[in-house]
Amino acid sequence: MDLQARLTDFAMNGAEWVMWLLVALSIIGFAIATERAIALVRSRDHVGALGVDMMRFLRRGDLEAAKARLARSPSFEARVVGAGLARMDAGPKVVEETMIGAAQLAKLQMEKRLSFLGTLGANAPFVGLLGTVIGIVRAFHMLDETGGKVSSGLMSEVGGALVATAIGILVALPAVAFFNTFQRVIKTRLSRADALGRELLAQLHLAS
Repeated sequence: MDLQARLTDFAMNGAEWVMWLLVALSIIGFAIATERAIALVRSRDHVGALGVDMMRFLRRGDLEAAKARLARSPSFEARVVGAGLARMDAGPKVVEETMIGAAQLAKLQMEKRLSFLGTLGANAPFVGLLGTVIGIVRAFHMLDETGGKVSSGLMSEVGGALVATAIGILVALPAVAFFNTFQRVIKTRLSRADALGRELLAQLHLAS
């Protein structure tokens, strides 16, 4: 059996599995989006108040109080600055490099499993298109068997084929929306961490 015949036999099995695959992928994507949303919400803090408290303790020379304030915060911003604060004795350059490394680790933690959403958003329409192609092949095969006669079964086959593409698009849209939203939130968190870190470095330069 040649390749064309094998592909035809594969298409004759129908595109229902493509639709079920898309449904399964959408469920996984929604679960990941929910988990990431919960994780990011739980790690929120009032960064402005956090920075004010930290700088107040540092101006007093109370390093331990500043560390304790950062340790109480659940935010990734506090983790980044806290890592630098722990290396204050090594000088501003070491503190800066430490915070850069901590920011990269925080970014990786916040972006965990988000690549699945990005991949799903980019490729779900193509998976749906595969279902459409399979459905169209089945429709042409049915048209050939009926001698070119258009029947209700043929029209149903064509309609089902187009539904696969629609499902692929419907799966992709929320995945892309979630992915872009999370990326924007992560970028904002990292920018806030950078701002807090610069305040810490400025205080170190003043003290030195």
